[in-house]
Amino acid sequence: MLQSTQRRPRAPCCGFLQTVGMTDVKQFLVVVLAVFTALSWVWANLGDNGDKIEDSYGQIIERHLLDDGAVSVLYHKDRYFYFVIFADRRSVLERYSHVKGTDLSEKEITRFLKANAGGATWAPDDKSKERRFKRSDHKAEATYANMAGRPTLTVRELYTER
Repeated sequence: MLQSTQRRPRAPCCGFLQTVGMTDVKQFLVVVLAVFTALSWVWANLGDNGDKIEDSYGQIIERHLLDDGAVSVLYHKDRYFYFVIFADRRSVLERYSHVKGTDLSEKEITRFLKANAGGATWAPDDKSKERRFKRSDHKAEATYANMAGRPTLTVRELYTER
């Protein structure tokens, strides 16, 4: 008895596998995972070193050595100013504002808070007049207030382990 060397046709699955093919689906998934991995490195956050922040936040506008040995750096990228204070080469405070001085949208505030979540979650702190947020691990807090005429989100560590 001769065996056929031809494969049996696949059962159609809404025609998807016949049209696209399984290798195409695998390649697509690899590309999607690569994009998500790359996007996770776009944002810098509290605790990061200067190299990562510089790569993420763009052009340095000004840099100052503070009296306590910390360094403040103002960056400009796209439509944002990023103000960062480094202590022991780690970011301990970050401020985000629009170059034009306009309010940050709720979506922007949420995105900056999420980038600084450190595995925790943020919740509004309704105990004060200004908008405040507390991180669930109690290692950072954020405020959204007017600073020097510019609506600004400030995220800072509450304590550091050095």
